[in-house]
Amino acid sequence: MRFLKDGLAQRLSGPGGLYNLGNALGLLSGLSFHVAGATAIGLTGWAAAMQYFVGSPGATAITVAMLVFFWSGEQYHKAWAHGAPPDARLNRLGDVSSGWGALALGLGLFLMGHPVLAATAGLIHAAGKFGSALPERVQARLPVGPGVFRGIVVASRLPALAAVTIDLARAADVESMAAGGLLVLCYGLWLKADVALMRG
Repeated sequence: MRFLKDGLAQRLSGPGGLYNLGNALGLLSGLSFHVAGATAIGLTGWAAAMQYFVGSPGATAITVAMLVFFWSGEQYHKAWAHGAPPDARLNRLGDVSSGWGALALGLGLFLMGHPVLAATAGLIHAAGKFGSALPERVQARLPVGPGVFRGIVVASRLPALAAVTIDLARAADVESMAAGGLLVLCYGLWLKADVALMRG
């Protein structure tokens, strides 16, 4: 039991574990709420799950983004396995893959009718991740200074977090409150991971 506890603590000690904990919570809660709603109107659980993951071009793009984010979280975890400073190559690999994931997410959000979130959670987030992947010597020569790209990543999360918080405040039933609360928790984990990367 202690071995499992220590392993979990080690897994969550760096940004990669925090990212993937948020990813897993978001995936499982979103899928659960969708399947529950879809089966209530006659769909089978399998059909509801397929609808959630690949039921439309937007859903498929978001599923691709989710898979990429899980992979990039694992690269961050490996990079930070021995604490700070992280393995620079793996850390950059996490940044680059996160940037591609953010582009896929932005496409999915746009196709599903959320252009503002597509721009912020997608394009701006990708810009911050790709910029963070630049070698430190290159970032140091930029007029904006090193570290600004990590700040862009943090800022890109704020519009979505604000939208989720407003929805939570307006929730009229227990299910909506639970869904909103879980999303706020996910954003808290992702933001904590973003800040951890800034310290690196």
